[in-house]
Amino acid sequence: MPLTNFSVIKKNSMLKKNKIKKFFIIANEKGLHTRPATELVKCASTFRAQIFLSYQDLSVNAKSLLGILMLAAAKGAKIKLEAEGQDAQEAAYAITCLAKNKFNIQY
Repeated sequence: MPLTNFSVIKKNSMLKKNKIKKFFIIANEKGLHTRPATELVKCASTFRAQIFLSYQDLSVNAKSLLGILMLAAAKGAKIKLEAEGQDAQEAAYAITCLAKNKFNIQY
């Protein structure tokens, strides 16, 4: 049976992929240590988007606790956030709000 002309819509082309870039400043007195990094990983892990954080020459997955700790970001560090996927905008907003709230950590 010969094929007739028809359009095939790829599943990926139907999904809107957003790519977001933002920056946030580490406001915590002790920097981005284990407790705030854990809060960041918990937040990032609730999204399907791929989320990366960059500081100096290092870029890490925001869903990796060890990766975030490798950043060794002190107070005042400017972190670049890149998110890509359907919920990238929501992920970037949630993470920047978390950073503004000092990762919900009180000393």
